[in-house]
Amino acid sequence: MKASETRIRQALDRPSPDIRLYLLYGPDESAALALAERLGRAMGPEAERVDLDGAALRGDSARLADEAASLSLFGTARYIRVTGVGDESTAAVEALLAAERAGNPVVMIAPSAKATSRLVKRALEADSALATACYVPVGEGAEALAGQLAREHGLRMAGGAARRLVQATGADRAVMTRELEKLALYLDAGPDCPQQLDDAALDAVGADLGEAEMSEIVEAVVAGRSSDLGDALRRMGEAGGSAIPWLRSLARRLGALAEMRADVAAGGDIASVIKRHRVFFREEAATAAALRRWSPEALAEAQRQVRRVERALVASGTAGAVLADQAMIRLAERARRLGRG
Repeated sequence: MKASETRIRQALDRPSPDIRLYLLYGPDESAALALAERLGRAMGPEAERVDLDGAALRGDSARLADEAASLSLFGTARYIRVTGVGDESTAAVEALLAAERAGNPVVMIAPSAKATSRLVKRALEADSALATACYVPVGEGAEALAGQLAREHGLRMAGGAARRLVQATGADRAVMTRELEKLALYLDAGPDCPQQLDDAALDAVGADLGEAEMSEIVEAVVAGRSSDLGDALRRMGEAGGSAIPWLRSLARRLGALAEMRADVAAGGDIASVIKRHRVFFREEAATAAALRRWSPEALAEAQRQVRRVERALVASGTAGAVLADQAMIRLAERARRLGRG
């Protein structure tokens, strides 16, 4: 069944035994992960979480249904989180929905899936599944999201605080949430004790993530400008900026290019595709060059690589930033070679 974000939030906060699958699809993987965390909180701190990915289900389509029907070894609640899935996981979803029983809920994150994909269509058809699209908010929508997240932390936005938060975090939900957690702690705010969030608090605590530097990194990778990328990464490192915001910004850029490139591959000319996707006029030339440079297959592989790097960054501690820099330089080198072709 199709669900709005409001409905999916409510369903994840109070999971029903009638719903076996919560499918979160679309390019805003950060939003999907944040929604998936709500199910974890609803299941309780003692709940066992089983982590799977699309590759595991591709090789064993029965595993998802088996995990959903299995009891926890410790007698606690249990749920399954599946990341990085696409149409290759449709057979696993079919088995889950058709199983005789499935006591453990499944939340599935499909960042590359579209509303027209087989996986999404199957979830939309099923009464025991809820599916919602996660898109990166822009403009007023991004500021509204910042305000919503702030209220959840007991913060009331004042003046241009919402705009500043969006600009500093690249509208990334996970990064905004972390910043708001710090700000709420600084202001001693909570849902039962709301406080005003203004420019003074942002100046004192808020992150300066270097929006210009993030944009430079993203465009240097996409355009294959290795030397420019090295300089931008060095400046970001000297400023102490985290790699996660620009990695997610790069993932969103690659996702948008992939959608446009698919339209071009289907017969659209680049200029009309750019107009149809409402690309900002100052970015039209760079976007056209990127669409000529990148093939659909290369964009799909680049998106997978960026996600792998982000996971490695989270898992590998202090070496993560070095891994991210090296991986992106290799990706920029590949883009440069694609341009030669």
